[in-house]
Amino acid sequence: MTRRFLVLFLLLSGLAFAQNRVYELRTYTCYEGKLEALKVRFRDHTIAIFNRHGMESIGYWVPQDPEKSKNTLIYILAHPSLEAAQKNWDAFRADPEWLKVKADSEAAGPIVQKTESVYMTPMAFSVLK
Repeated sequence: MTRRFLVLFLLLSGLAFAQNRVYELRTYTCYEGKLEALKVRFRDHTIAIFNRHGMESIGYWVPQDPEKSKNTLIYILAHPSLEAAQKNWDAFRADPEWLKVKADSEAAGPIVQKTESVYMTPMAFSVLK
């Protein structure tokens, strides 16, 4: 319970900073049997690399739909602006650690079949504005 209040407090205290932020909804569809490998890659490597490049993780989810839950990972990132998001991704994709992690995790074949990305601006009545 205390953890929830702390998360809520941190979100609310960041509202002034969040005025110009852009949120990015990303959906990854994995090849059959590869979702666990993607989860491990995010948990053990990707999130830390995101942080180094100014990409704030808001949350990660797997759909409740029985079929999609087998191969889909959904997450939201926050960036200071759309321009910053593009620079963040360029830096992330060129990061030597990321290139190694990606290559190592895909030694037995690609993990992600399809990636979808949507940049979002929060509405004035949104908690995350």
